[in-house]
Amino acid sequence: MENGGLPNGDVASRPVRLHRDVRLPDDVEHIDQDAEYCSVFADGAWQRIRFHDYRRIFSIPGLYEHLFHDLLDCRSPDVVAKLLKEELQRDGVAAHSLRVLDLGAGNGLVGEQLRTVGAGELVGVDILPEARAAALRDRPEVYDAYHVVDMTALAEPERAALAAPRFTALACVAALGYGDIPPSAFRAAFNLVAEGGWIAFTIKDRFLSEADTSGFARLVSRCTEAGLLRVRTSQRYRHRLDVRGEPLNYVALVGTKRADIPEDLLG
Repeated sequence: MENGGLPNGDVASRPVRLHRDVRLPDDVEHIDQDAEYCSVFADGAWQRIRFHDYRRIFSIPGLYEHLFHDLLDCRSPDVVAKLLKEELQRDGVAAHSLRVLDLGAGNGLVGEQLRTVGAGELVGVDILPEARAAALRDRPEVYDAYHVVDMTALAEPERAALAAPRFTALACVAALGYGDIPPSAFRAAFNLVAEGGWIAFTIKDRFLSEADTSGFARLVSRCTEAGLLRVRTSQRYRHRLDVRGEPLNYVALVGTKRADIPEDLLG
């Protein structure tokens, strides 16, 4: 496990925008979101990179931002931060009192938005060492700590390190439903948050429908029905464009935790 506080030296706090060519595929009649790809000119050659190949994407400075935010207009970090801020204000909760676990933190775009909201303490978690390296490179001031762990198989030292902050909020943005973060990993993170804490996440609308095969529709439904999660607000919105320029719709949800999720609820 890699963890610890992040440096606050004179490293640039924003990633360098790409000065290389990025091409989206032409003449695509249909392609599932999980199979989307682009071509990137790097190291003297064109390389095809799948959108979900985050190891390669994070290793190229600025590619994530250029691809998903400049070209495909990703809105999820802004949407979830806005909804969370509104709910905090509605309850008169000071954002600086939050101790937030950012699940699937990537290179820190969501963490940056949470800092803008005013989060007092922020800890990132991701399964990829490349994600932590990108956050250190691109946004070294954002996280108080960043852990590289598998949330489905935490060793005791890892579990203790994540329990120490006594989190009062969980954020997980655009990382659920495709196998990157399965329901069991979400449960482990959810259970690290204190009762009464805030839960804010986004997920593709399909994964909350009857057509869902990821397990999240069942999990979210069971959590709300059992009173483990109280939904305060939800919003269907355009997450980003796909490679054809068509909208990909997600649901953002903000609620409060009432109790831990038992393991048998995943079945």
